[in-house]
Amino acid sequence: MTDGQVVRDELYERLRAYEGRPAATAGVGKDLVNEPMIRHWCEAMGDAHPAYGGPGAVAPPTMLQAWTMGGLSGHTDRSGAYDELSGLLDRAGYTSVVATDCEQEYLRPLRPGDRITFDAVIEAVSERKTTKLGTGYFVTTRMDVRARDELAGTHRFRILKYRPAKPKGTASTFPEGHDAAVMRGADRALRSRPVINRDNAGFWEGVAAHRLLIQRCAACATPRFPWLPGCNACGSAEWDAVEASGEGTVFSHVVMHHPPFPAFSEDGEGGPYAVALIELAEGVRMVSNVLGVPCDKVRVGMPVRLEFLRTDPGLVLPVFRGSEG
Repeated sequence: MTDGQVVRDELYERLRAYEGRPAATAGVGKDLVNEPMIRHWCEAMGDAHPAYGGPGAVAPPTMLQAWTMGGLSGHTDRSGAYDELSGLLDRAGYTSVVATDCEQEYLRPLRPGDRITFDAVIEAVSERKTTKLGTGYFVTTRMDVRARDELAGTHRFRILKYRPAKPKGTASTFPEGHDAAVMRGADRALRSRPVINRDNAGFWEGVAAHRLLIQRCAACATPRFPWLPGCNACGSAEWDAVEASGEGTVFSHVVMHHPPFPAFSEDGEGGPYAVALIELAEGVRMVSNVLGVPCDKVRVGMPVRLEFLRTDPGLVLPVFRGSEG
């Protein structure tokens, strides 16, 4: 390439042709908005706000996407455009995928008995980008969710389809004396990076120092997790942080079988691994991995203990170790 020349990205030009094409048309939620699903959601999230239960209850706004999901059997009204775009990227070598962010706009509350309909469109495909995970393209879909034919909210979901980057010189960057198993795994695929912003930066600073910090409202002393700018219980914006003891139990869990992602499995082969909702002794819950036991032995109520796992030179994560005993 000479000065002033621009290299055409022919793949990007083909991908852009999908912008504006429907990803789902006239979709219908499989269930009416209903109280049992609202209750299960609130119990999983630890959200006891009175607006979500009893007479006149509404659904938590963040459940917006939940009412559109097709479950294991899927939807029959999905357009083939999204699959075509994904296949085009796969054939070009961009076979890995990670969800990067989600934006939701709420226009009206959803109430039990509402029938949900939705339309989705491929809103944007980015130019080729290079990230710490690798090089690829960001794909954004927008879903318009309606209740009783009235627009209730908009859900934007963005993924990165990428070609994984192999870490360079990672073996020499581990701290001296670090666990040999992690050293041997230096060439494994990297885990996706957490999104750090002004609201949660303190949490990740604590993790880097091997401290699991929980927010506590300065007005009503209610603990909360994940970190938020205000208290769900009283609305106060004032808070401090307390360090978790590290004791917890498995509140709920799933075993991930597919797609295989080596960075998340202990054996590095991408085999099944357990993802759990951990209830901490301090009364909040967080999502993490359970290590130390076969994934099919993880059970609800299992006691677990906090550990900090360095997955690669640039990332430390809080995980939990269980015991079959």
